[in-house]
Amino acid sequence: MLARKEHATISSNVHEDVVSPVQGKTIPLEEVNDPVFSSKAMGEGIAIIPENGNIHSPVDGTIIMVASTGHAIGIRSEQGAEILIHIGMDTVNMNGDGFTVHVKEGQKVRQGDSLVLADLEKIKQANYDTIIPVVVTNTAEFTSIKTSDFANKSLNDTIFTINKE
Repeated sequence: MLARKEHATISSNVHEDVVSPVQGKTIPLEEVNDPVFSSKAMGEGIAIIPENGNIHSPVDGTIIMVASTGHAIGIRSEQGAEILIHIGMDTVNMNGDGFTVHVKEGQKVRQGDSLVLADLEKIKQANYDTIIPVVVTNTAEFTSIKTSDFANKSLNDTIFTINKE
């Protein structure tokens, strides 16, 4: 009987920590200089001012979207969160120049796996912002998404926690 109760609790409650996909300083989404992200139209999350361009998976999951230009990656976590990592603002206009993608759609990834190598200097030289929003695009499916403190983060530091009751 106890095993069934535990199983029911596990299947109906979700608690998932999402870690930083890149080393850098976290800031509120509202501070991103793009209304699609700052208004949270894409979902709840956080933004990171990156120290480097080595982008890693923030969760265990499956790659559900890779932009043909390499500037954005979508991951469905094992708990069902659909996480978008968007590298820079308007970097779609670079047409893939400066982005080396290491994954493909349908690929399983583990937290910490390399996703993309972005050339931050090339992005800056093209006059684009290097900020990286990390958002849960299916925010409405969760009870809460609580961001961590806004500070310098290393890989594997929690940037937000997703809950569903």
